[in-house]
Amino acid sequence: MDGVKRRREILKVLNNSKEPVTGSTLAKDFNVTRQVIVQDVAILRAEGKDIIATPQGYMMAKNQEKKLRQVIACQHDDADLINELYIIVDNGGTVVDVIVEHPVYGELRGILNLKSRYDVKQFMEKMESSKAKPLCFLTEGVHLHTIEADEQTIFQHIVKDLHKAGILLFFDK
Repeated sequence: MDGVKRRREILKVLNNSKEPVTGSTLAKDFNVTRQVIVQDVAILRAEGKDIIATPQGYMMAKNQEKKLRQVIACQHDDADLINELYIIVDNGGTVVDVIVEHPVYGELRGILNLKSRYDVKQFMEKMESSKAKPLCFLTEGVHLHTIEADEQTIFQHIVKDLHKAGILLFFDK
C-alpha cells in the first residue's frame, strides 16, 4: 500500500474510533514501522487534519466528548505529580493537558487525556521508562491543567482536594 492510500486508511480508522489508537496498533495494522505512522500523522496534520496525540494514542479532535472545561493553576514538586493527577481523576475529572510558560518558546502544551488511575499509572510508567521530566520541571513546578468534567460540582471537589493537598495555585470559577 502506498503512503497516500495508507494515510486515507489511517484517517478512516481514527474517524471511526471513539478511543485513542496507538501508533503501534496502526503500524501493525498497516504492516509498517511505528516511525512510518509518526511521519504519516505529521503529514496528515500538515494537510490540516485535526489529529491529537495523547499518551494513549492518536485520535481525531472531533471525536472527543463535549464536556465542561476549566483551567486550573498548580504548583508542586515531582513527588506530588501522581497525587495531583489522582486527585483529578478520582473526583471524576479528565486531565486534558498540561501547559507551561517557557521564557524562550512561550506556551508549551502537552496533551495528556488522563481519565482514570490506569491512565495515570501508564503515564507515570512512560515518564519513568523514558527518564523524561514533567513539563512543570521547566517552571519550578508552576503549570496549568485544562480539566474536563460532566458537571460543575466535580470541579468543586477537585479544587477543594487540590487546595487541601497544597497543590492548587488558582482556579477561576
